[in-house]
Amino acid sequence: MATVNALQIWISRVKSRHYWIAVGLAVGALATLIGFMIALAGPFLALAAIFGLLAGLYVITDIRVALYAIIVTLLLLPFGVFPVKIAITPTLLDLAMGGFLLVYLLQWMTGRRGGLRLTPVHAFVAVYVMWLIFTFALGLRHAMPTPANIRQFAETLLSIGMVFILSDLLRDARTLRRLVLVIVLAIGAQALIAIALLAAPDTIAESLLVRLSRIGYPEGGVIRYIEDNPAFGERAIGTWVDPNALGGILATASLMIAPQIVSRVPVISKRWLTFAIFGAVALALYLTSSRASLLALACGLLFIALIRYRRMLPVLLTGAVAFALLPQTQNYLDRLLQAFQGADLATQMRIGEWTDSLTLIGRYPLVGVGFTGTPEIDIYTDVANMYLIMANQIGLTGVGIFLCAMAAVFSYGHLAWRQARNQPDFTAIHLGYHAALLTALVNAVADLYFFRLEFQSSITWFWLVVALCLASSRLALERNSGVTEAIPIKPRKEN
Repeated sequence: MATVNALQIWISRVKSRHYWIAVGLAVGALATLIGFMIALAGPFLALAAIFGLLAGLYVITDIRVALYAIIVTLLLLPFGVFPVKIAITPTLLDLAMGGFLLVYLLQWMTGRRGGLRLTPVHAFVAVYVMWLIFTFALGLRHAMPTPANIRQFAETLLSIGMVFILSDLLRDARTLRRLVLVIVLAIGAQALIAIALLAAPDTIAESLLVRLSRIGYPEGGVIRYIEDNPAFGERAIGTWVDPNALGGILATASLMIAPQIVSRVPVISKRWLTFAIFGAVALALYLTSSRASLLALACGLLFIALIRYRRMLPVLLTGAVAFALLPQTQNYLDRLLQAFQGADLATQMRIGEWTDSLTLIGRYPLVGVGFTGTPEIDIYTDVANMYLIMANQIGLTGVGIFLCAMAAVFSYGHLAWRQARNQPDFTAIHLGYHAALLTALVNAVADLYFFRLEFQSSITWFWLVVALCLASSRLALERNSGVTEAIPIKPRKEN
């Protein structure tokens, strides 16, 4: 503030003629720079760079805005990269997280933040991080890392580190509720994009998605089909490129929306709007044809209904009956049955991968083979199961540490639930965060995106959900002890 005042005083003392000369030179320099950018990169990238710069300057003024920028970037442009390569090419998510960390560190350096607030669960997360670093270093004996390996692993550690930062940062219920609102709006927008692209003719959808190649997206071949066969039907991909990755994100995010429909104090006052967004997200999830994500969604909804909102049980039962009987869902139902029977090509490929994975685990059971390569040419680490790819790369020991950390999250959440369920403005968001995490863990049985290093957005989303679970649990306990105050509401019967 003192610097700003000094600048204002200096400007007020400058002669009028000199002032306007300086303004003219500044405008001329700016116009020259913009013209140079248009000539070098084209009008689209130049305009994007200008808006990006303005958005970046705004983001670093408010840490909440920086956090919202992470969520919006993650959900809408998960694989976007900075269009201009300097020394490296950071992703848009890297830039958003970098801006967030910059603001967070500046708050500590200027004394605006103090008293780090963590939970007992963070000890388990810290052990898990140390084990990841240990297995990465141990895996170097099999193959040297590429620059991509090092960058992706560092990004993974940063994503997990958000669990510590957000648990400290999120200290009031209003911020947690605003985060739900941002997630609801952003995932709703992604669902509409996915539905629109699927409804559009393939040539139009392809041309629209190819435009994103300027920021790192594929330059062609982005349309996806069931079992890669156009005869079986197209799959929704949105801007996530991979339908299974999109399905996992839609499933987990929808579980944050579902409790808001029946909450006494929803984050969106218009319930019809919340229901409409949930419907759009559920439809987009259905159109991805991701069977694992659809089953995970069902598990999450059942969890919410059994824990708190039992009025949802008849609705879920009606939905299940309709899904089993409607003619429009018979092909999908048939594919689900084929998956359980192991009769379709995709499931057979998964079974083959799982078998090969068990072979690798049998040879390297405790610490796995690391992240940089395999010691033998007849084994590989990628497998469509998060727990198996974990065992391949960080060993059964790492899987055990991870599961202990997740169990600790739910145990801490259960302890906090005793208080959260009596706080109407907090019940739905606390339950929604934990239902989302449960959904992610169920979905991970048949997908690997929440652990595979190449899918940093999925990894970041997973640990963001973990952070929100811990932050909501800690806050529920603090509010019960009188550390924070609840949002005043009008009493109303819930069940």
